[in-house]
Amino acid sequence: MNNLSEATSMKAIICALDIKAPRLRDMNEISLTAEESAQELARLAETLGLEVVDTVIQERFSPDPATYLGKGKVQEIAGLVSDKGASYVLIDGQLSPSQSHNLEEALGALVLDRTEVILRIFAQRAKTKEGKLQVELATRRHELTRLTGHGTAMSSLGGGIGTRGPGEQKLEMDRRVLRRRISQLTRSLDKVRRVREGQRKRRRQSRIPQVSLVGYTNAGKSTLFRALTGEEVLCDDMLFATLDPWTRRWVLPSGMVVLLSDTVGFIQGLPHELVYAFRATLEESLEANLLIHVVDASSVTWIHQVETVEAVLGELGASDIPTITVFNKGDMLSEKDLDNMVMETGGSTLAISALHGHGLDELAALVEEELLADSHLVSLLVPYSKWDIVSEIRACGSILDEAHGDSGAVITCRLSPVEFQRIKKKLSG
Repeated sequence: MNNLSEATSMKAIICALDIKAPRLRDMNEISLTAEESAQELARLAETLGLEVVDTVIQERFSPDPATYLGKGKVQEIAGLVSDKGASYVLIDGQLSPSQSHNLEEALGALVLDRTEVILRIFAQRAKTKEGKLQVELATRRHELTRLTGHGTAMSSLGGGIGTRGPGEQKLEMDRRVLRRRISQLTRSLDKVRRVREGQRKRRRQSRIPQVSLVGYTNAGKSTLFRALTGEEVLCDDMLFATLDPWTRRWVLPSGMVVLLSDTVGFIQGLPHELVYAFRATLEESLEANLLIHVVDASSVTWIHQVETVEAVLGELGASDIPTITVFNKGDMLSEKDLDNMVMETGGSTLAISALHGHGLDELAALVEEELLADSHLVSLLVPYSKWDIVSEIRACGSILDEAHGDSGAVITCRLSPVEFQRIKKKLSG
């Protein structure tokens, strides 16, 4: 991939198809309109450092097999590239290798499809060693698919039946290099996964409940994470502002402690290479006792964003985890609009503003209520000689009252049956 370090002066034209065949729209999992999806791609381009100078949308029943867009539209875009001084043409879809090659030949500009734009953003944003490994793995897998189909054109110099031209030999060599690197990256990530599994095992042994933030990119997850934990993380108004996972302690007002994780944001058309590569990170969601689905209430496409997140969670096998839906940026809407959104979503929902701190106490109370949904009200006599057990009770449950005596205190609390038996056993021991 070319370096976009000088991308501040780079101009881009966005091209999209408004596919009229319902069957093809369903196959491509298109939920946004062509205009909405193109606007989202424009925001991705801005995140990449490109200046979008024009947007072209063509109505078709299906993509052109050779150039994705119609030949007449390709000529029109070639004129725009020349007139606007554009160096990039971004296609709001997924191109085949031949389509990409043909478009670049016809347009005289670097052509990137939606997958490649997202991959480049991830490559720029990943900071940790794990994140960089995951991005490179996704990139190499994508590059391997792009090599497919070039062999015939490259091997035209072969002379005779059964011979292989230098082009085909070059293709096979490139494939071997990519597959070797993919194997190396996969082994490195397997080591990371083992380390993460050890960390998750220790968390499970700590008995501290785990809560994960999930949501569409730029919904405000990192802002909410910072507001709840006090952790200084990057919070910018751009898509994929942060990619690296964070897990920190979050102390609820009652004193109950949870481990809160911030995960990478989702987006429509998230490349399968990225879903695969980031599975180690996204598996943080699978380990959670509770998910907080953060929704951008100010987005006109919030319903489609919710559907996208739910689809990815389903792909990860996390659909059955209890979930609280929070409508973030609620201060930008009227109370009536928020009420309608909450009613439309159903379940455990809440309107908040992570930036201004509105609704965070209510969120903490709702999280505690969900985590203790199967708990019971119990009383335990804790001697002062074993007072450290009170900290354990506070971490995994909710203390409602303490009645102190000469040798100990009666602790009235809410605990799950499993935690109650465990604490009771420690007290009797």
